[in-house]
Amino acid sequence: MSDVVIIGGGIIGCACAYELSKGGARVTLLEYGKTGMQATNAAAGMLSPMIDPHRTPAMVDFGLRALHKYADDVAELEREAGFSVEYMPQGVLRVGFSERGAEALRRTFDLQRAMGFPLDWLDAAALREFEPRLTERAIAAVYSSTEGNVSNQLVTLALERAAVKRGATIRERSPVIGFRTSTGKVTGVRTPDATVGCDIVIIAAGARSAQIAAKLHTSLPVFPVRGQMLAFGGMHAPIHHVVGGPRGYLVPRANGLIFAGATVENVGFRRRATKSGARAMLKMSHELVPQLEAAHVEFEWAGLRPGTPDELPIIGALPGWSNVIAATGHYRNGILLGPLTGKLVAKGILSGDWTDIPREFSPARFANDQMTPNAENVSVKRADLEPSVSPTT
Repeated sequence: MSDVVIIGGGIIGCACAYELSKGGARVTLLEYGKTGMQATNAAAGMLSPMIDPHRTPAMVDFGLRALHKYADDVAELEREAGFSVEYMPQGVLRVGFSERGAEALRRTFDLQRAMGFPLDWLDAAALREFEPRLTERAIAAVYSSTEGNVSNQLVTLALERAAVKRGATIRERSPVIGFRTSTGKVTGVRTPDATVGCDIVIIAAGARSAQIAAKLHTSLPVFPVRGQMLAFGGMHAPIHHVVGGPRGYLVPRANGLIFAGATVENVGFRRRATKSGARAMLKMSHELVPQLEAAHVEFEWAGLRPGTPDELPIIGALPGWSNVIAATGHYRNGILLGPLTGKLVAKGILSGDWTDIPREFSPARFANDQMTPNAENVSVKRADLEPSVSPTT
């Protein structure tokens, strides 16, 4: 039986902990703060591998694999944890506001339909019937019936509870301060309170993964990308599907709130929400659904996504260390990809079979890179809204 130490208590770390514990490993998860409270908490819970037409084929394929398994994953987790994770596979709309935007949507629609994706084209009249509260500026949309959303907080909590039920140990407020090593292997992970012995280490520390890898004198090019969001309440939800527009998206949650997001800001580890970010999200939301001008902003928040230079996850053995695995860099896709990543990392560790993880995700693609620059030196002048369809729509 292997002793596995997982560094990071977001959805990726918790998914790895659950799957490894289920497979018989002895698991200790170390989280420097509270589990699920970093990038995982900042997400909207979208399960939408097709909403961004600029994703690479490897990313789309991996996302679709994750989506197809999600309903079964949710059913298993809800049985294990004993509560609902508010899974809502109600579909996703991508809308265009102009002829140019509609043409871009149509090209993407035709391409994805040719690849066998279950999509529907909606003209302005059909769109108005489908979501009556959407702005009249929306002249066309693509509807994906198999996508949806889930409570990012609850699905992560369910993974944590299920892992503990299977025997995993979760240690919060346990920052990693170093490693004990011997002949190219990590034999222990040091925290302020103790050194935890291990056979395998998984780095799933999100935006701080580069800092952890640096303690092993290894480059892992993951950097923080701030995302700001807000939640609308105080009215009956005016939409029933996730809606992605030219400059952002709206996500109706099971609790009646509407989540709006999100900014994409390279500001280092500065996590706080800003007035400019809130203004940008309000403008985007009102453009998509004018009725939201009468809604109350219940709360605002921000988190740090783990970005990578090519916007692909980093999953696999860390070059130079025979027993250190990276499972990080999921950027805006952690909630969707978390359960599948946990399954495949556990499969790789327990059986030695890593073939189901795309080679495009391997840490080896960065083996010749220099150490990642300090992300604190990167700044942004304004809050640029994440383009969930296309910057030209």
